Amino acid sequence: MSHSIQTLEAALHDVLGDKIKHLNAALGELTLTVAADDYLAVAHTLRDDARLGFEQLIDLCGLDYSSYKDGAHSKFEDQPRFAVVSHLLSISHNWRLRVRVFAPNDDMPWVASVSDVWNSANWFEREAFDLFGIVFEGHNDLRRILTDYGFVGHPFRKDFPTSGYVEMRYDADQKRVVYQPVTIEPREITPRIIRENNYGGLH
Repeated sequence: MSHSIQTLEAALHDVLGDKIKHLNAALGELTLTVAADDYLAVAHTLRDDARLGFEQLIDLCGLDYSSYKDGAHSKFEDQPRFAVVSHLLSISHNWRLRVRVFAPNDDMPWVASVSDVWNSANWFEREAFDLFGIVFEGHNDLRRILTDYGFVGHPFRKDFPTSGYVEMRYDADQKRVVYQPVTIEPREITPRIIRENNYGGLH
């Protein structure tokens, strides 16, 4: 572990204390996991405390752990399905941090919005809402950003069918785009492998 990572880890323990649920160091990076109730307060602290100084949020995404590596996330106590992960950058200290928060309710996943803390979170949170159905409480414009206005479901959820629920096409008679049931039949494609005789010099 590098000296800067050790310094950041110590600073996080000093500043956040019992708000840290998990703090893991792997591959030269730190991952901080906090509770949903503490998420917004922790975000303010990560930005405003001079010992941490995370001025920028460079990425935010949703995660669906429903079939993650055969339950490898079971080390977390409550094992909820959905999480939000943010990647933060401190320019002043030249270090990075990954922050993870689990949505406490699988049926209606929600966490606080951090768009008032880092305004770059705005569209990232809209994307996570669109693709995973995670609601960001306090977001001032939470609506779909990638899918169509009439889209049903959240396509990055692991139980969302690959073909979707509906398809759209242009109807020349009606002179508009119409929705219809999916016409593509699901199928499994297995590549055909042909090997020449004596392939690789083997007899």
